[in-house]
Amino acid sequence: MNRVQKFREAALMAKAELARKAGVSESTIDRVEAGHDCRMETKRKILFALGLSLQESSKLFPRNGSRSRAERR
Repeated sequence: MNRVQKFREAALMAKAELARKAGVSESTIDRVEAGHDCRMETKRKILFALGLSLQESSKLFPRNGSRSRAERR
């Protein structure tokens, strides 16, 4: 489970709801949650849909491929 999925589930939000709020397709959310990279604009839309700011982007999208200890397991 990646960070986007954790934040989405903590917000009690379905994939379809996140996709609607972010203005992206549900398959885009599927790909992001599967760990695939996406465009910066898509990241911005997902951040805002989850109520996060651009300054909090590292909470969902770690830089340079770094992962948290839990994600490495």
